[in-house]
Amino acid sequence: MRLLRRNDTGRKILSGLFLALLAGVGFLLIGSTGCREVPVDRLYALQLDHAPTENDWMTALPRQVAVRGGFRNMPSRLGAIDEDTVHTSTASCHHGAALPDPVVVDLRAFYTARDLYIRLSWSDPTRDDHLRQWQYDGKDWSARPGFEDGFGMMWDAQGSFPQFSCSYACHIEDFGVSGANFHARNRMRLARENSLVDLWNWKADRTGRAGFVDDRYLTMKSMEPDVPGDIFHPNSVYAQSGREPFVQGDAPLYDYDEQPIASAFRLSGSVAPGYLVDPPVAGRADIRATSEYRDGGWTVVLRRALDTGDRRDVVFVPGDEQGVSYGLSIMDNTLDQHYASSTEEKLVLMAKTQLPRGDVK
Repeated sequence: MRLLRRNDTGRKILSGLFLALLAGVGFLLIGSTGCREVPVDRLYALQLDHAPTENDWMTALPRQVAVRGGFRNMPSRLGAIDEDTVHTSTASCHHGAALPDPVVVDLRAFYTARDLYIRLSWSDPTRDDHLRQWQYDGKDWSARPGFEDGFGMMWDAQGSFPQFSCSYACHIEDFGVSGANFHARNRMRLARENSLVDLWNWKADRTGRAGFVDDRYLTMKSMEPDVPGDIFHPNSVYAQSGREPFVQGDAPLYDYDEQPIASAFRLSGSVAPGYLVDPPVAGRADIRATSEYRDGGWTVVLRRALDTGDRRDVVFVPGDEQGVSYGLSIMDNTLDQHYASSTEEKLVLMAKTQLPRGDVK
């Protein structure tokens, strides 16, 4: 491999790392501290003095993570939920790779003096970002059966799990859906005492519309939001009086502009959101997100402070060669049946002192 001299640009260094990562081989750095090989089975974040631009993302170091075990837009997913159903529908969590084809997620990352940026891109032939959306036929409102796409990232916030992956957070038999309300009674939890996992959950409709990622954490007891309270509410007249929402005769309260449905004449074909979302506050609003569905796939960019000051949140430390372990899951038009990673994945924030100062071979 040819030598890159001191007066070559840093972008050439990135190009070399990029090619090495694609080839699946180690990349040898020769700098002031001598030779060392950079492992390629990592997601690397390099430092910028600005928020990443589209050109930055194009030249970023990619990490391809395969997630397995989910299902593509299966109808009638909400049958009786029992222990056998759970273990079948979340095969990746319990049994490793399953028969459905894996989904490959492209991850790239940068950081600044204050923030971490992560971009996730994956193929999805259908855009599902209208959870129980209402539609008006000129006389009555009806709720569509659609769910939403999404993903979850779990972080070993305390560095206490060996070979960390999604398998450390398992569903148990009472995972299910509460009637027509479609609130997953999620009983994800950890099997170990005195342990904690930082959980980031992006939902294409509910959090995507508001530009954030739901910041939660897992313990042996349960899964909880960083700030207690339910911020997702059925947009339903019936729900206001404690009745089952989204059934025949029900109707929405507000439109997408947050205006009361009864305040204006509605044309046939008008739509309204299935859920209303309260703006997250304090620690639940730590992670901002921009998302785009284009050319048969999702691209979501996350931004979070390197250190939020919350003991339940993972801290990202530039120069830490061990990095932070994470697990990844992808949801395709579902609330429960997800694809999940089974390999050990790490994010490493490379400090400028870790990049070569002299020649690079």
